[in-house]
Amino acid sequence: MLTGELLAKVRKIEIRTRRLVDEITGGAYHSVFKGRGIEFSEVREYTHDDDVRDIDWNVTARMGTPYIKKYAEERELNVMLAVDASASGTFGSTDKEKREQIAEAAALLAFSAIRNNDKVGLLIFTDRTELYLPPRSGRIHTLRLIREIVAMEPQGRGTDLGAALESLAQGLRKRTVIFLISDFLDDKDYEKKLKIVSRKHDVIAFRIQDKTELELPCALAGLTLTDSESGKSFSFDAGTPGALKAYAEAAEDIRQETREICRHAKVDMIDARTDEDLVKPLLKFFRNRQHKR
Repeated sequence: MLTGELLAKVRKIEIRTRRLVDEITGGAYHSVFKGRGIEFSEVREYTHDDDVRDIDWNVTARMGTPYIKKYAEERELNVMLAVDASASGTFGSTDKEKREQIAEAAALLAFSAIRNNDKVGLLIFTDRTELYLPPRSGRIHTLRLIREIVAMEPQGRGTDLGAALESLAQGLRKRTVIFLISDFLDDKDYEKKLKIVSRKHDVIAFRIQDKTELELPCALAGLTLTDSESGKSFSFDAGTPGALKAYAEAAEDIRQETREICRHAKVDMIDARTDEDLVKPLLKFFRNRQHKR
């Protein structure tokens, strides 16, 4: 991709995601991820504008006049975007490939983070670590992250979520909010490593899928499918309603298996498709998080 084309694409993503952050997710992001690191700051005399629930009764009893506790919210979080760049991301049955939606999701989360004065880092992975950038703050750094995602030409074709999680476990010392952005098409066992990482960090699985991966639009006899990661092809006769139903059921079984893995690891999941706006699934996630809190 030419430099001008790359910059234009990054700029387009920035404009679109910034609008979404301004309109919707900025405040939701703050309410969900802020407030976890509350630490005691000081006590001061109570005023009529204060909440009576903040009164420190021990200090009040000693001083003979009401005092309240003041707390300082830890303003700065570490946010890590773990982005799947495997070959399956090049699939798209609409005008948008999965990797394009993945890039937009990453950008939306990155701009939400820097708007709230957080640091953002990036891990791009396939069946190996393609790129690791530690969390930093600022718009320039965030634009670099997006540029790296858009311009990445990975060395690997496969997916190894377990290896990506191990890299995160080794590289992150401070508690971090990790968005694992992938289609989760990995036939290797990654549940154990997901559990290990989620014990220390706040891990959110962000699954991006194409609608054709979930159900075929019509009966297609003699269909040949090719695995973009392994290169293997196989024939599938989807020429009857029964075959279409079987395809959809098999796809749903895979989706549910991934959900169960995340549930066992106490990891929240966001589901999005390439033919849908990212706003709806993100809002659903934020509402669920707020409800839990």
